[in-house]
Amino acid sequence: MAEASISVDQDQFICPVCLDLLKDPVTVSCGHSFCKVCINSCWDQEEQKGVYSCPQCRHTFTSRPVLNRNNMLAEVVEKLKKKTEVQAASPDHCYAGPGDVECDFCTRRKHKAVKSCLVCVTSFCEIHLKPHLEVPALKKHTLTEASAKLQEKICSEHNKLIEIYCRTDQISICSLCMLDKHKGHDAVSVTAGRAEKQSELKEQQMKSQQRIQEKQKKVQELKQAVNTIKLSAQTAVEDSEKIFTEMISFMKKKRLEVLEMIRAQEEAELSGAERLLEKLEQEIADLQRRVTELEQLSHTHDHIHFLQSFQSLCVSAGRRSPDLPRPNFHTSSITVHQHHLSDGMGKYFSDLKKKLEEFCEEEFNKIPAQVQSFLSEPQNRDEFLKYFCYLTLDPNTAHRKLIMSEKNRAVSGSVRKQQYSDHPERYDSWPQVLCEQSVCGCCYWEVEWSGVGVDISVLYKDIRRKGRGDECVFGRNNQSWSLQCSTTSLCFYHNNIETDLRVLPPSRIGVYVDHSAGTLSFYSVSDTMKLLHRVQTTFTQPLYAGFGLHYLSFGSSTVRLCDPE
Repeated sequence: MAEASISVDQDQFICPVCLDLLKDPVTVSCGHSFCKVCINSCWDQEEQKGVYSCPQCRHTFTSRPVLNRNNMLAEVVEKLKKKTEVQAASPDHCYAGPGDVECDFCTRRKHKAVKSCLVCVTSFCEIHLKPHLEVPALKKHTLTEASAKLQEKICSEHNKLIEIYCRTDQISICSLCMLDKHKGHDAVSVTAGRAEKQSELKEQQMKSQQRIQEKQKKVQELKQAVNTIKLSAQTAVEDSEKIFTEMISFMKKKRLEVLEMIRAQEEAELSGAERLLEKLEQEIADLQRRVTELEQLSHTHDHIHFLQSFQSLCVSAGRRSPDLPRPNFHTSSITVHQHHLSDGMGKYFSDLKKKLEEFCEEEFNKIPAQVQSFLSEPQNRDEFLKYFCYLTLDPNTAHRKLIMSEKNRAVSGSVRKQQYSDHPERYDSWPQVLCEQSVCGCCYWEVEWSGVGVDISVLYKDIRRKGRGDECVFGRNNQSWSLQCSTTSLCFYHNNIETDLRVLPPSRIGVYVDHSAGTLSFYSVSDTMKLLHRVQTTFTQPLYAGFGLHYLSFGSSTVRLCDPE
């Protein structure tokens, strides 16, 4: 079966390190191929850093990858070498093409130069190079790879070969320059100078590589920060939409309640007025009927009938319905209370609207500052540590079943009561303790915990200390905010309202407070800072850090304030 003919470019099989055709090719897991010697040399230089990277795509590996020979690529490169050798032997390939150095001795079609003579300042093809390889006098000439820039290797002042490097002036010179302008200068051969600069070049390459890696790391941090900002902004938008929707729903509900109240009052008032109107209309009808009867009686000619009927009509007029007005009741004394709800209620709701507008305007004006405080919050641990505050525990507040240690930087639970003196600020029922220092401005601290569980809290100092009520427990009142950590759950408490964070608690937690902005944030501390929970409120007093320890019959807990590392 005939082999398939595939056209490939030699540049596709160049090692990115040595820029030559691949030798003993190996492929890294990121997909890039190198000479085995080249990639091993690069990784030998990175051995001390403990992180290995691909020289082409900068993909990093925590452990040094195992390199295996790419047999298929090796076969392709080998065939490409043979093909190149055949092309080099063909007559057409000997002629100079675009970008090739031409032979200076060829008179017709120029052949490709293979060597340049620094003495003759001339380039030669294979044919015209033979005298330099055979004639004894020419053998002493210095041959180099074919170069189109031979004049750069010749001193412009003395027209001699540049073969000395002046360390003093940092330039390349010829031997006559050394005897003239550079006499007494520190000089070496260009070969030695190249070796020195080569080491400097490698050092600069390594520094540049390190800077690239640092900037790439910064790029990753910035990308992560951008994603965090986008996610935070999206969450804020969703939360604000939810709150505004609930507020609109609440206002609509109250609107309906007010309408129902007004209609109910209207119905009650109208019902009374309608009953009175019905009675008055009935009395008017009775009176009109009596007027008609009296009118008829006034026209009778029978005196006896007149006297008898007149008496009966008067008696009938005296018998009235108890619901009707008395005979001497004047209609001018009948009043209906016309309550002008449109005036009174209109003024009330106008005032309410104004108050709501003023309140909303005042509160909404705070939103830009709150948004800015979220965006300006530190993004990595180094930035948080700029606000690190050194806290110590206050022994006068510690419950008697708590043991202080590490210069009051750690506390653990005990089944036995300690011989602490009585103090008005000491907790007598709950195993809790406060720090001595108040928290103001922007502050950050870190704690490590272990055991059954702990409460990591911030609170106002005037929180109650005596008794077993919720007013003494961290997170169970409006004077404290508490992150409750246990072996199986992580919850946040404030004013006795629980928020389940639905993650397992980390062993190291960072706490960040911006008192003026009213933000309290809890972070999981590792190589990166992961937000666990954030609170937005208004702090009206100085804050203090506090810790509560959980303990059971089979064990207790420990909290330690960490030093910055």
